[in-house]
Amino acid sequence: MNKEFDFLIYNIENTEERIQVILKEDTIWLTQKAMGELFGVNSPVISKHLKNIFLEGELDENMVVSILENTTQHGAIMGKTQTKKVKFIISMQ
Repeated sequence: MNKEFDFLIYNIENTEERIQVILKEDTIWLTQKAMGELFGVNSPVISKHLKNIFLEGELDENMVVSILENTTQHGAIMGKTQTKKVKFIISMQ
């Protein structure tokens, strides 16, 4: 399994907003939050659409979702980190 990937940050023109994506094997992966930012909607809108897409069988969730671990600073303990699993979804054209 190829574990190499690039982490990219796209700046949205004329704003201070950024969208973070993962590029792996010529495929762009985004979180639901990033998809919402890209399309100018809240995450629940993306969740609803994805749920319907998977229920209707338009896409197979196992083929378009990848769970990656994200390490961040612990909010309550100084100098400690914590790991959180984040779902990334393949970008569809």
